[in-house]
Amino acid sequence: MSAQARRRFAQGAGALLAAACAAPGLLRAAPPAWPQRAVRLIVVYPPGGVSDGMARVLAEPLAQAIGAPVLIENRPGAGGSLGMDALARLAPDGCTLAFSAISPLTLHPLLARVPYDPQHAFVPVASVMRTPVLVVGTPAFAGRGFGALIAQARSRPGAVRWATSGVATIGHMVLAQVRMQSRTDITHIPYQGGGPQLNDALSGQFEVLSTNVAAQQLQYIEGGRFQPLAVGAPARIEALAEVPTLAELGFEKANRDSLFGIFAPARTPPAVVQRLNAEINRVLRSDGVRARLREAYNLPAGGSTEDFMREIAIDRRRNRELVAGDRSQFD
Repeated sequence: MSAQARRRFAQGAGALLAAACAAPGLLRAAPPAWPQRAVRLIVVYPPGGVSDGMARVLAEPLAQAIGAPVLIENRPGAGGSLGMDALARLAPDGCTLAFSAISPLTLHPLLARVPYDPQHAFVPVASVMRTPVLVVGTPAFAGRGFGALIAQARSRPGAVRWATSGVATIGHMVLAQVRMQSRTDITHIPYQGGGPQLNDALSGQFEVLSTNVAAQQLQYIEGGRFQPLAVGAPARIEALAEVPTLAELGFEKANRDSLFGIFAPARTPPAVVQRLNAEINRVLRSDGVRARLREAYNLPAGGSTEDFMREIAIDRRRNRELVAGDRSQFD
């Protein structure tokens, strides 16, 4: 290198060093391309359920979109709160996410202490699907239609028994809203699992069941063993086109469904969150994923991160009003 070239190099290096001293961030290494390793997707529910199945459907095309494996890890317990607590404790590097309903953020903290901050521990990345609620009459229910259910509850306080998957589940929220609006005394029968609940429903151990729409329940409706009374959904669902929504029946606040989505730990880089949001929305628009959602009687969601945050805020406010209106329903 000539003397003149060496002088020019030294001058350039000196200028760069001076600029770096004035603004240290200039020499800081640019963030590495994301993702540099496999992405872990915590499913906060047990294997084999509807939500677990749909997370697995989503994982494969998402892995192709981001160029890295998406590995499913089930962390069930406490209605999703255990899995969300695990996510809150992990590094915000975009390589660990969670698939969950929004209830661990919008309902569980209103009823009991949770080990995470529901409003600040997570970044809502993208909503994925809505799971409608199905309200059916069992063989023990002698009436016809939802109006007959309310009439029976008014004429015989406490005699009508309504089973759900447990306290603070979406089916329980539907029941609580129906009881408050209709001013009826309906007995809540909470279960801890779908199998025993369904077996008892078929044998007429209670009059009413609220559950997720699923193929097995639809088979029992077609066979005449269950009477469909209402659905909780934005609109009537294709598989039960003759069954009104709770909103159509005048129970707007009871017209609830389960909204599921992808979450990341707080302080995950915004660029990673936006990339994930874009890819998830692209996957949700694909014919294959939409077909799988329909097969499981789920409705595709999607939208911006801001849209998802807004849905969560609305649900939190609605749940707060419900719990404040009658806290005894959740004890």
